[in-house]
Amino acid sequence: MKVLVVGNGGREHAIIQSLKKSKKITEIIAVAGNGGIAADAKTVDINVKDIEKVTAFAVENKVDFAVVAPDDPLVLGAVNALNEKGIPCFGPTKEAAIIEGSKVFSKNLMKKYNIPTANYETFSDMESAYKYLETQDMPIVIKADGLALGKGVIIAENLEDAKAAVKSMMEDKVFGASGANVVIEEFLTGPEVSVLSFTDGKTLVPMVSSMDHKRALDNDKGLNTGGMGTVAPNPYYTEEIAKECMEKIFLPTMDAMNKEGRTFKGCLYFGLMLTPKGPKVIEYNCRFGDPETQVVLPLLKTDLFEIMQAVSKGELDKVKVEFKKKSACCVIMASEGYPASYEKGFEITFSTSRKNVFVAGAKLDGDKLLTNGGRVLGVTATAFTLKGAIKKSYKKVEKISFKNAYYRKDIGARALKAYEEKK
Repeated sequence: MKVLVVGNGGREHAIIQSLKKSKKITEIIAVAGNGGIAADAKTVDINVKDIEKVTAFAVENKVDFAVVAPDDPLVLGAVNALNEKGIPCFGPTKEAAIIEGSKVFSKNLMKKYNIPTANYETFSDMESAYKYLETQDMPIVIKADGLALGKGVIIAENLEDAKAAVKSMMEDKVFGASGANVVIEEFLTGPEVSVLSFTDGKTLVPMVSSMDHKRALDNDKGLNTGGMGTVAPNPYYTEEIAKECMEKIFLPTMDAMNKEGRTFKGCLYFGLMLTPKGPKVIEYNCRFGDPETQVVLPLLKTDLFEIMQAVSKGELDKVKVEFKKKSACCVIMASEGYPASYEKGFEITFSTSRKNVFVAGAKLDGDKLLTNGGRVLGVTATAFTLKGAIKKSYKKVEKISFKNAYYRKDIGARALKAYEEKK
């Protein structure tokens, strides 16, 4: 079968490397892909947000199945457009993707169906938001309603910063139309956990839990990024907590979307906080997380394509989804200066296997691979212990080089400490 993967980052590279293991697939095409993905799939330079062009390409090239991975094309209705042309897809429709596309929608959904989350209020005018902030405890969380490349969330430590955050979103429009409405919610404390899940709207199968590292610098210092590394499984996510999440969060969310007439088929991502009062939802994503995918999929035993087809057909209950009893670590190699300003165009050299090295921001120049983004590579390794996976991942990092390369040296340190404390 000929499969189209829509997207151009490290997440898509991880999906493609996983799909390549399927005997059912004869060809993988990536739109737009990147210089690293080109080693594993045919790449075609079409903007992923140009739904019309993507759909026309899929029809012209007789694509049998499509995987729409990023949030933007999902929220814009890429799956709807492809389905209308008779192309089955893995990914939610526009109607279901709103669970990530609008934080106001997702917060109201949780309130309506009693799904545990932080207390909140939503605002469409600045003065009302200011008045509300004056009655609240600090720190507090300010969120832009729409998509903002993972940057639309600000934790304000005091009232002055909170008002400045609201102003930046609503008046200065730093996130464009995404900040026309804002969500203001209480600041929760506790370990964070990411849980991706496969669901066809009838059955929901959680994947291996993971722990992301959002801050740019060691010891969780510096600016927030799209993610500087991940480990899986997450030591804080015990069997007991997993059971509670399934009963109070995962299945109720799936059912809530069905009741709203927005049946969700694809990868539903749960960003959780394990608070002293139990697990609560921080955010939903309508797709595979990045860089969580880079540790979760290398642990998947079952054929990913078989799962994706089953989700598309509403037959997930017929597939036995299994994961390896191992650990994984992904270290992001970034361009120095990310997530602010950075230089690009430097050659990347490898003296290690490129298996499980997922390219996020690079382009081809002849036969040379050059840096072309903030996050450049996700270097993943698996082992029977987390300690072993971390060690192997950093050994691989040492065998890859490019000018101005930067990476955190402490990915997984917090998880290792948590395992030690449990003993």
